[in-house]
Amino acid sequence: MLNNIGLPGLLLIAVVVLVLFGRGKISSLMGEVGKGITAFKKGVKEETAEIEKTTADAARDVTPAAADKDKV
Repeated sequence: MLNNIGLPGLLLIAVVVLVLFGRGKISSLMGEVGKGITAFKKGVKEETAEIEKTTADAARDVTPAAADKDKV
């Protein structure tokens, strides 16, 4: 259904949206979309850092020291 839109159809849709909503409303909407994308990227980055920290803690060396080996 949407396979046949093409460039002229997209331009027509863009013009209709611009006329209906106005430039100010569209720019504020795009600003909010940008803030949302930034917040999403920040959340993903923080979660990745937390996972890496947890993995590093689990993978630390827990072998006994040389002095402890003699006691066994």
